[in-house]
Amino acid sequence: MTTTRTPVAAVEGLFTLDPEEPRLIGGWARSRGSYFFPRTLAGSDPACLGDEIEEVLLSRTGKLWSFTTGEYAPPAPFVIPGDKFEPYAVAAVELVEEHLVVLGQVAPGVAVNDLAVGMEMELVLDVLHSDDEHDYLVWKWAPAGPATRGEG
Repeated sequence: MTTTRTPVAAVEGLFTLDPEEPRLIGGWARSRGSYFFPRTLAGSDPACLGDEIEEVLLSRTGKLWSFTTGEYAPPAPFVIPGDKFEPYAVAAVELVEEHLVVLGQVAPGVAVNDLAVGMEMELVLDVLHSDDEHDYLVWKWAPAGPATRGEG
């Protein structure tokens, strides 16, 4: 008997759950023309105090701005898959339209040696952990293209 688990966000309100074209949910301060991610970060910019921050779906593609390897276990809500911690790649991607740099883990199977500054990246979803009823999803970055769509 196969049980189908319902996909849910590990942290609500940060991204859409569209498996084909996920998007980060950001904010836009109309008076300044500034984008924010996450949306609530707009409150940390004194120039935006009093602005109405509009919820927007951000670009799902961009250029790799910088990257590194995470040699330590990430903090909650992240869960180490399996029994043993494995280093992982982290990417800072400049979104194509907003020119906002967003940090995130890189999809499984993509190592630091596979990355190069300036390469095209796309947002993908990945399972952080599961229970009997749910797959808890997070966003990650993957090199753009059909062969690297972030199945992992």
